[in-house]
Amino acid sequence: MQVRTRFAPSPTGYMHLGGLRTALYNYLYAKKMGGKFILRIEDTDQERFVEGATEVIYETLRGCGIDWDEGPDVGGDCGPYVQSDRKLMYMPYAKQLVESGHAYYCFCTKEELDERRAAAEAKGEVFKYDKHCLHLSKEEVQQKLDAGVPFVIRQNAPTTGESKYHDVVFGDISFPNDTLDDMILMKADGMPTYNFANVIDDHLMGITHVMRGMEYLSSTPKYNLLYDAFGWEAPEYIHLTTVMRDAKHKLSKRDGDAYYSDFIDKGYLKEALINYLALVGWNPGDEREFFTLEELIEAFDIHRLNNSPGIFDVDKLTWFNAEYIRRLPPEKYLEMVTPWFDQVLAGKGIDYPRLAQLMQERTEVFNRVPDMVRFLGELPEYEVDLYTHKKMKTNPEVAKASLELVKPVLEGIDHWTEQNLHDALMAAIAEAGLKNGAVLWPLRIAISGQASTPGGAIEIAWLLGKEETLRRLEDGLNRLTK
Repeated sequence: MQVRTRFAPSPTGYMHLGGLRTALYNYLYAKKMGGKFILRIEDTDQERFVEGATEVIYETLRGCGIDWDEGPDVGGDCGPYVQSDRKLMYMPYAKQLVESGHAYYCFCTKEELDERRAAAEAKGEVFKYDKHCLHLSKEEVQQKLDAGVPFVIRQNAPTTGESKYHDVVFGDISFPNDTLDDMILMKADGMPTYNFANVIDDHLMGITHVMRGMEYLSSTPKYNLLYDAFGWEAPEYIHLTTVMRDAKHKLSKRDGDAYYSDFIDKGYLKEALINYLALVGWNPGDEREFFTLEELIEAFDIHRLNNSPGIFDVDKLTWFNAEYIRRLPPEKYLEMVTPWFDQVLAGKGIDYPRLAQLMQERTEVFNRVPDMVRFLGELPEYEVDLYTHKKMKTNPEVAKASLELVKPVLEGIDHWTEQNLHDALMAAIAEAGLKNGAVLWPLRIAISGQASTPGGAIEIAWLLGKEETLRRLEDGLNRLTK
């Protein structure tokens, strides 16, 4: 048997991290087993359809290296792969279920259902459809159909016994049948519901393993009843735990941590994100943490999926991202960081390649870069207290003397290079009998206005150039003189 998995998103907006992880796991398992990964667009809910969302799905998956073997834009033997294009396929199956007694026409109006729902709530009961229309005779049903009365088709779920199935992650699961609702299979507009279409499509597309979120655990018995009614073999189920921000909170759009695009826009690398996301709910069984996509395929095992919520720790992702950034070839890092430099340094004459050398080891997420290098474009406001450093044994008084010492030294350098800056400053410090830190720390503060910088005083001075360095040094002396 060839393994066939599918990812079946609804085009309702950006790609949620939970959905991306589902796609990733389906892809990894299919490739690990030498099978096929299918992309299917489930757009039966036209009210929630978002223009352009399908393209976002394509771009996100392909950007992450998750390519599908069959799908809307690549074709395949089981198309169409967009549910709205399959609209005419579903009604014959629904009518087959009506003929066999596993489904029935329902003509109840929205107002009637709302009234019954309110009555159930008044009694403190959970509303469940009462099979009212199941008891209509064939003649009554036909009369209503002939009269054009709007209808839906509902599943005729059993009311006694239990429905059982096995899930790879959660084991054997059973639900009392009297808790199952008669879910709608075909809507009044002639479109199938998700619950019906996904069963029909999974069967027709030969899906062998259904890997999806655990929110479908309670719906699966109803799906299996449909498989049984048609005499089809149900797929193997693999329900995935929820991706959480912490033990109590889900990822949320408001907090900017729910969508793949949130993190890409912030400057996280897609490779780091995919690597980390794979580990949120699955473990390889050893101490490895860093994987290429090919290595994930080799290591992936559905029996090592966790049955407890996966915690998406942004701090851990950031650590992963920093490691990935450090491993970038220098030229690739420069290419990626340049737009972030440009936000605050465009037109300032800063040597980007040298700045990139100083920044690569310090970069955790690219959107933090502008604030880290902003001082090179414009000296920030700072307090003279910054000149005080216990380890360097400096204070404003020591700093003033140090700046007065180095000012003529810097003014005397004709060829402004890092090496010349280093040699001249070290010679002056040695001649004065001072410690390096007692001079270089005040110089760093004077020309950067901050205690933490990429590179030290010498590198910063070279990046700024002679004129700007001396201007800032003079400013520092003025601050210390007040």
